[in-house]
Amino acid sequence: ILIGAIGISACNSDNEATLKIRLTDAPADYDAVNIDIQGLEVLFSESGDSKIEGVETAMDLAKPGVYNLLEFNNGLDMLLAESEFKTGTLSQIRLILGSNNTVVKNNETFNLTTPSAQQSGLKLKVNQKLEEGITYNMWLDFDAARSIVTTGSNKYILKPTIRVFTEATSGAVKGSISPVAPAHLMLIAGTDTLGTIAADGGNFLFKGVAAGTYKFVAEATGYQKLEKADVVVVNGATKDLGVVTLTAVK
Repeated sequence: ILIGAIGISACNSDNEATLKIRLTDAPADYDAVNIDIQGLEVLFSESGDSKIEGVETAMDLAKPGVYNLLEFNNGLDMLLAESEFKTGTLSQIRLILGSNNTVVKNNETFNLTTPSAQQSGLKLKVNQKLEEGITYNMWLDFDAARSIVTTGSNKYILKPTIRVFTEATSGAVKGSISPVAPAHLMLIAGTDTLGTIAADGGNFLFKGVAAGTYKFVAEATGYQKLEKADVVVVNGATKDLGVVTLTAVK
């Protein structure tokens, strides 16, 4: 699950903006989802630097290699790259994957086949203006559950589902499940659905949620389905649902 979010703060560089890109994930029912990240490029439709305007420019990865996406959910993330750029409009990010992608299920490891059309990189639209003296934090949210397609006979295909979101233009929803259970959690607005899984301690966090009104749904084996309507999300704020109590099936 790659999704992007941008947080904004002041920095000291003159005539330049700092761009930080981080990796986060929406949980999935696997033991591990290992993704081989080998490159990151950005495209500026406008820039104070004529050398990079309209040209895909590589950012230096903090550490290229294989990452287990399931280590970066429920609020956890990892810095992929950080660079300084002249002011301008960031229009696109291209994430370049290697071939060493695997999924682990029931302690057995399977290769993740990557379609040839995606091997040149995954293009993510951004359209974010960068202003001088500002640090922009951007998260790539990789939805592991939706990114893996099962074709039968233990064959898996990687079709990355990644969203880009900003803290300034999105909100968050948090809470905890009681009793602690491996609950599947959803925020639903019309045909749009965000999903996550409660952490081992029962806590959960939805990040990068567009402003609006949602229905919260919790489902766990052995418990009644729980629905909570009218969950209002506001940009730049975190909605706290508190303790969500599940009722056991009689």
